[in-house]
Amino acid sequence: MIRIVKMTFNPEKVNEFLANFEEVKSKIRAFDGVEHLELLSDKNNANIYFTYSIWESEDHLNNYRHSDLFKSVWAVTKPLFIKKAEAWSLESMIKM
Repeated sequence: MIRIVKMTFNPEKVNEFLANFEEVKSKIRAFDGVEHLELLSDKNNANIYFTYSIWESEDHLNNYRHSDLFKSVWAVTKPLFIKKAEAWSLESMIKM
């Protein structure tokens, strides 16, 4: 399962977000069921970022979303937004 989360940050808080992401990315990647995690930036908007992650299953994603790790990451990240985050759960239609 693919999960994409769009985050729009206060421009003054982007560096704070990036520093925190650098600190926690290895913990997220090590979480049970995570197959891939990357951070993407919008080419035209320096304060918009996306996380692109691949999960073994929806249950694994939900376990993460209810974990202490997620709660601690989100507690730091959410106050930095200027717009509510948007998220999509997707399935690949073509297997490579």
